[in-house]
Amino acid sequence: MVISYYGAGMIKVALGETVIVFNPNGRVKFGADIALVSVNDPEYNVVAGATRGDRVPLVIDGPGEYEIGGVFVKGLATEGPDNKINTVYLLILDGVRLVHLGALATDKISDQVIEEIGVTDVLFVPVGRKVTGSFEPNLVIPINYDDAGLKKFLKEAGSENGKPVESLQLKKKDLADREAAVVVLKSVSS
Repeated sequence: MVISYYGAGMIKVALGETVIVFNPNGRVKFGADIALVSVNDPEYNVVAGATRGDRVPLVIDGPGEYEIGGVFVKGLATEGPDNKINTVYLLILDGVRLVHLGALATDKISDQVIEEIGVTDVLFVPVGRKVTGSFEPNLVIPINYDDAGLKKFLKEAGSENGKPVESLQLKKKDLADREAAVVVLKSVSS
């Protein structure tokens, strides 16, 4: 699978012909099969941009369990900005468990949410939220960051020398020897 970052909370995950987008923002310029929206906010729910030609995404915008074409999605409610509901998503694709924390407004996630998510291979965490240890991920990908926030996040994670990469190609076997390793993805400009 290939993982790319588009700023704010937007992540694109592609595996073969399958394209999934978390929190599409104004930068989405590709067709997706599934769009996962964490919070009702313009920085997280520009789903119209994820339609191209015949490719119209199935939009999931709240808690629940879904299975679409061999892709499993579980959404769990947490506290979002401005007293809105934020949905944390677990996506299982090709045996890899990806967890996107969305627009999490607090450092506290209930034990029930953590338990329901279970094993976490890849964690997309908004910079400024100190919840990484709760999930014990193999890989951490910071999102929703500015330069100063990212620098502080990397220092706290002990990964100050991490150089940003354009995208991440990942297979389940690549995760075996990693424990909370941080990978910074450069934001794709368009």
